[in-house]
Amino acid sequence: MEASAAGSRGRQALRFLCPKRSLLFPPSASPLRWLVGAPRVLPPFTVAAALRPLHADPDLAREADEIRGLLPRGFDIVGALLVDGEGSDADAARALKLASALREGLLGVAVSHGMVGGYMDAGSGEIRFVASESGGTDAVEGLEVVWEDEPGKLLWEKGCLLRCELPLKLPLYVPSDEISGIEERFSSLIESTAAKLRDPHVSYLVEGPIPPNESHSSIILHGDDLCSDSRGSSRTKECTKSIVSCSEFFPEKMYNLSLTRENADAIEITILSNQSVSGLKPGTTPVVEYFPAPAPASLRVINMKLDIVCYSSIDFPVAVAVSELIIPGLADQMSVMKKIIASEITQQAQLCPYHFIPPGLNIPVTAIYDTRYGEIEEKQSELRKKLHIRLGLPLDRPLLRISNALTFGGMGKRVKGTSRNGSSLLRDVHREIPSSGVSGGIMSLIDGSYEYYHYLHDGIDDNVWGCAYRSLQTIVSWYRLQQYSSIDVPSHREIQQVLVEIGDKDPSFIGSREWIGAIEISFVLDKLLGADDHHSCQFLLNTTSIFLATLN
Repeated sequence: MEASAAGSRGRQALRFLCPKRSLLFPPSASPLRWLVGAPRVLPPFTVAAALRPLHADPDLAREADEIRGLLPRGFDIVGALLVDGEGSDADAARALKLASALREGLLGVAVSHGMVGGYMDAGSGEIRFVASESGGTDAVEGLEVVWEDEPGKLLWEKGCLLRCELPLKLPLYVPSDEISGIEERFSSLIESTAAKLRDPHVSYLVEGPIPPNESHSSIILHGDDLCSDSRGSSRTKECTKSIVSCSEFFPEKMYNLSLTRENADAIEITILSNQSVSGLKPGTTPVVEYFPAPAPASLRVINMKLDIVCYSSIDFPVAVAVSELIIPGLADQMSVMKKIIASEITQQAQLCPYHFIPPGLNIPVTAIYDTRYGEIEEKQSELRKKLHIRLGLPLDRPLLRISNALTFGGMGKRVKGTSRNGSSLLRDVHREIPSSGVSGGIMSLIDGSYEYYHYLHDGIDDNVWGCAYRSLQTIVSWYRLQQYSSIDVPSHREIQQVLVEIGDKDPSFIGSREWIGAIEISFVLDKLLGADDHHSCQFLLNTTSIFLATLN
């Protein structure tokens, strides 16, 4: 049903920018679905995505902590759906109250926009919703449900992304013999760091995406230009730079969700600190105070790499966006990282945020990974699995690996490797092979895409001896294109280097024109793709087609 039909019978409409199937499948442990919207950008009662609790009976405080790090500022909880209940108004009322409580725990303030509660009718399977007034939890009216035909179009024509990266080195001084007090001191350090983002000496360089062959727009905002005070109270009317809207940074804004999933255009926010700004009044003298430590103390430097995206209306004043989206978003991410780092303060976690718009989802989400041990580490794999469940993504393919992450370029410019830039290599060549004409034969094709590497490619004369090298490169390209790995396709020399490193070949093998076989291919794949002893690569020798019939 198209959006034009909304309200055709005089009823308030609930618009869904996600398919109905995504609310119900795949099944999950919890019957609840948290409905996500953007009340300050999208029309009232518009649902952009649905999140799932990880447990049947969700702990709302824990849910709020996890969603805070996942959901960019600008998106908000606008309701809940109960898919396994009695199918009554009581279910809708319960969903409404749970959503309101979660939203209050998420942002720390009461709900100020309309909310919806819904249930699935047990008999008909239809989904029905009721709405509440702004800030209320009592259902006041029924809603007509509308499923948008072009969900991404509404999102990205009305809104845009802002991005801010902020590397921090935080000095944490602690008494040498007081390990138990580290977490409390670390929390205090994070709070003071977040508060300083509104200091007068802090400036914000705001830059738009760079269009092809053009210069980009930019302005500088100072702490005094921001549109909220230190307590978050809005003072938009007082903003001197509020007349500059986000739309002025997009001279040409085109909607293309397929491109946005890989490379997003965003307004870049760079934070600068002008330490030469003096708060002293004329005629006053600087004073240096000395506070000796009461006991021996040690210094720990906490490295934090903040990287956030926010969703804003294209017509939103940029000063308001920085004040009400960027700064709170940075504070949110510091809070999330603080809890991870504090739990293993002595281990020096290397946390790095990544942003994704995976297939099946139309909004960006953020995942914070500890990159110390790589993507194959068990904890990392378990975290990605939980994120798949929360986002309703399939568990049989990688959608949240680092190689899936958004890149940010200028108006569609690609910055990744050739597999995303477009390649001169042929792709999926087997699809053009004519049928063998065997009567009753069954055609079986590889699942996924690959690039076809062949003799003499890249100016390397490997005629006669390079067959297995090229086969190995083709195999690795399949892993890259399916996002199972982010490694580059290895060159001949890099393949030889791996074989020397694992002890299979002598050092003189590097740079030679010696051929390799299937065994060497399996060794290199095991090394490059991180396979362990339980999931190692195996090649099967097939001398006759009869052998294939014996394989499962």
